[in-house]
Amino acid sequence: MAIAHRRTGTGPLRVIVLHDWFGTSANWGSVLDYFDPEGFSYAFLDYRGYGDRRDVPGRYTLPEIADDVLALADELGWETFSLMGHSMGGKAIQQVLVRAPERVEKLIGINPVPAAPYEMDDDTQALFRGAAGSAANRRIILDLVTGNRASGHWLDRMVAHSLDVSRPEAFAAYLGSWQSLDLSAAVKGSTVPVLVLVGEYDLALTVDVMRATWQVWYPDCRIHPLPGAGHYPPHETPVAFVTEVERFLRG
Repeated sequence: MAIAHRRTGTGPLRVIVLHDWFGTSANWGSVLDYFDPEGFSYAFLDYRGYGDRRDVPGRYTLPEIADDVLALADELGWETFSLMGHSMGGKAIQQVLVRAPERVEKLIGINPVPAAPYEMDDDTQALFRGAAGSAANRRIILDLVTGNRASGHWLDRMVAHSLDVSRPEAFAAYLGSWQSLDLSAAVKGSTVPVLVLVGEYDLALTVDVMRATWQVWYPDCRIHPLPGAGHYPPHETPVAFVTEVERFLRG
């Protein structure tokens, strides 16, 4: 059975793109207008329980996402490819790397969750766990990670999209997977080239966090702050975001 996905571009540089905990393949803002369609081929995958694959049953874990990524690459005929992942998707691309390092050309993390377990205090844990069934919790989280700067209308739209296109049980299960999974020993020392893009107003996944994690584990890792953005650079600063992504991939 074919794996549903969205394609942008027909160029020779191939990238599989993984969304965040709140998003889908369709929720990347205006950034889709700025990718170079002649230089790149981007394949955007929905996770099981989300978006166009909302009704696809699954365990809703990062290892399952990695299996689906590799199956999609096989369907596309892509023996090798680069990976781009946002937030939770940033940890998922590392799971793909662990599974098939010989197939991965480059990694791009967008405010990405590091490979180690993601520690939360009790209040944060309650906030995140409650988000599966609470629009209010989801809005608080989105407001926090964008530095309490985003408009109320944008926050409301993001919350509505998240509720409409993801199953609550999938949303809850993915949290348990991306928070607890420890890939740090498996990725440490990998020589794959890595770019980590970090919005300056993200109050959780900061440049300092990336220096203490991604840059420690990956010898060929460059961290690039994105001024004017929080946790959602593709929405907040789309042109600057695409410029850095495609410069890295071409290099």
